[in-house]
Amino acid sequence: MRVAVVALAVGALLAGCASDGGAGGSSGSHVINVLMVDNPQMLQVRKLTADHFTQETGIKVNFTVLPENDVRDKISQHFSSPAGLYDVATVSNYEVPFYAKNSWLRPLDGYAAKDKTFDQADILAPMRQSLTADDGKLYGEPFYGESSFLMYRKDVFAAEGLKMPARPTWRQVAALAAKTDGAQPGMKGICLRGQPGWGEVVAPLTTVVNTFGGTWFTKDWEAQLTSPAFESATEFYVDLVRKHGESDAAESGYADCLNDFTHSKTAMWYDSTAAAGSLEAPGSQVKGKVGYVPAPVDKTHHSGWLYTWAWGVRKTSDQPDDAWKFISWASGKQYQRLVGRSTGWANAPAGTRASTYANPDYRAAAAAFADVTRNSISSADPRNPGVQPRPAIGIQFVGIPEYADLGTKVSYEISNAIAGAQSVEQALRTSQSWAEQVAEEYRKR
Repeated sequence: MRVAVVALAVGALLAGCASDGGAGGSSGSHVINVLMVDNPQMLQVRKLTADHFTQETGIKVNFTVLPENDVRDKISQHFSSPAGLYDVATVSNYEVPFYAKNSWLRPLDGYAAKDKTFDQADILAPMRQSLTADDGKLYGEPFYGESSFLMYRKDVFAAEGLKMPARPTWRQVAALAAKTDGAQPGMKGICLRGQPGWGEVVAPLTTVVNTFGGTWFTKDWEAQLTSPAFESATEFYVDLVRKHGESDAAESGYADCLNDFTHSKTAMWYDSTAAAGSLEAPGSQVKGKVGYVPAPVDKTHHSGWLYTWAWGVRKTSDQPDDAWKFISWASGKQYQRLVGRSTGWANAPAGTRASTYANPDYRAAAAAFADVTRNSISSADPRNPGVQPRPAIGIQFVGIPEYADLGTKVSYEISNAIAGAQSVEQALRTSQSWAEQVAEEYRKR
């Protein structure tokens, strides 16, 4: 059953996407439709909107919430259409350059400049730059920003007499995963994404590829998925998660690993720095028990990714002013203060504003992870994430429009390898042929 699920075609999966409360028409006065990913921080926005934003502004917000793989497809469908249903959507620093070039997004510079309470200068430079297109215009405002790091259970390590290095290597992490596997009943050594999707399994895997010395393409557009470095990194990742990873690893994405780690099913977890807010939030079962260290490395000094879920406005939305008011609220300082008061400062969206890291309440609540998060974001180098020159920007992705399709197809091959349906060698040989087709097109240009 597991193998059959992994083998489904991408189109079939996306065709079955379901929504969490459909969008109504936005032709009515002061009603906007927002399409967003189902991450915990986004669900918090939905929970707080009616009693705060709508009450303050009179603008009603209809939310549609979908898993990451599904939401990307739906956003592209609606933002590419003049008659799309949604006014605002969560877009990432991967999509923004292409959406902007295709005139799917409305520039936000003018709104940000006129909105004196928003304070655009307070947005961290890496985030501002990642949401600015080649034309120099701003097309998104970050809700939260992230890099990646390693999370581990300090209490479990102490009980087992283990010490986490301040800057671990992947080989050290593998050894620690073996030693913590079974440390508590039902506990595995580590959680690593295995779910299909270029933003799921392929994202963390690519950071491992980078630091192992591999790359998707050379600077001259030669596909490298069957190169020794790429194969070694993938073998390592698949072997680690198969031996010491979570159960049903080939189905597990970010949300699954968050759930497993929170419920003491894994001793370590390599993933987004944004997860720390949930882990340290009031009521979390692991609050105060987690340690945070930089992304593990091999041949590079750093290997954390750079990513932001941001708000973008559909170019043809007929409610752009109301859309901006929502964005200004949801990405503003006042929203962070609201979350801090409502659910605890550790759960406030981080990685976007300098003022957050200067706020004593936030620093007290996020003392365990605030500095390592900001340092990880600052250390990320999207133009030079590995040991060789790249033809396109990106750390956990390749910054070309074709990558979404390529990465998704490759992800199914990797997930099948994790599920045991094929070898890594077979998965990469098939993937190499797809990568070569993309590379050939770029070599012709």
